[in-house]
Amino acid sequence: MAEAGSPKKLPLDALWRARTSKFGDFAGYDMPLQFEGLIPEHMWTRQHAGLFDVSHMGPCFFALPKGHGLEGDEAHKKVAALIERLVPADIQGLKPGQVRYTMITNAEGGVLDDLMIARPAEPGAAGDLYIVVNAGCKHQDWALIEEATKGEANLVRADDRCLLALQGPKAHIVAAAVIDPALAEVSFMSVKRYDAFGRLTVTRSGYTGEDGYEILVRAEHAADLANALLAHPEVKPVGLGARDSLRLEAGLCLYGHDLDPTTSPIEADLAWTIQKRRREAADFPGAKRILREYELGAPRKRVGIRPNDRAPAREGVEIVKDGKTIGIVTSGGFSPVLNGPISMGYVDAAYAEPGTGLELMIRGQARAATVTPLPFVPHNYYRPKKGD
Repeated sequence: MAEAGSPKKLPLDALWRARTSKFGDFAGYDMPLQFEGLIPEHMWTRQHAGLFDVSHMGPCFFALPKGHGLEGDEAHKKVAALIERLVPADIQGLKPGQVRYTMITNAEGGVLDDLMIARPAEPGAAGDLYIVVNAGCKHQDWALIEEATKGEANLVRADDRCLLALQGPKAHIVAAAVIDPALAEVSFMSVKRYDAFGRLTVTRSGYTGEDGYEILVRAEHAADLANALLAHPEVKPVGLGARDSLRLEAGLCLYGHDLDPTTSPIEADLAWTIQKRRREAADFPGAKRILREYELGAPRKRVGIRPNDRAPAREGVEIVKDGKTIGIVTSGGFSPVLNGPISMGYVDAAYAEPGTGLELMIRGQARAATVTPLPFVPHNYYRPKKGD
């Protein structure tokens, strides 16, 4: 047991410590930061398959009470309507086996967290949702869900389980060999349960820009699953450092950095997460501001930025145009694929067009940079071709 104030250990802590001594505290957990090194792990994931332990995240199940008496779409719509009290996405519109990315918004239209919500496809799961929230926000999010739904459904926390992310262009080969052959053909942003290594809940999803899976497994079966995946020649373990550089190349937001309670989904260039039914209903927290910005444009916008030289611009660096501060960097680092620095940040909307020249105030010096389309590295998600 962790001492008061000390970071918690992952269920697979011993397995990772046998492979690396480079650990660090993230969101209250002692996490492996790197194994072979950030750049080789990053490139391995882009070319093969990396295995990440993301058990610090907040998986949970949200379900109607037993004996609710509803079936199929009727049960789903009832439980989805409850969670829609907090998020602007169309959760009622999820098909069986579908996953959707969304945000919990506040009354001012800011973002309290971003999360994944899935509708399990199994017949016995009518009225169930599988939800994964961020590590640093999970206790806040769970409390918000319970408060907003006032006992109309039950939230069951699953953060005592292991959540493993298998990411990369060869992930489907590995998942098919180790877990179930059917995993090779399921679509990106889908969910299914498998009778392997106990009972697994598997989404074809991830936060690297690559194809891949996130696998929820009970702690007592986690070492067997992790070792089976690591035994495959296409798989190597990857730490938190490369997870961050991969998501940055993919142009994906990190909560607490690129998203926060003052930033709207429209400013964050996430308007696509708010489906038509919810825009028309305008019944989600912060709808007034969010829909105004949807129609008229937000005053600032999240953009990709490429420094013109090799100096990295990290979080907090001011963005300047003609001597005037027009924004701030929220994420930045080195891109192994592009072999140079990349950043994301928010700029006044007038300067958000790709190709716009800017300056970054790095160590008191103005360094030239250019607004760049996101993602920096193309996404590589798998969706079956129609007719397959």
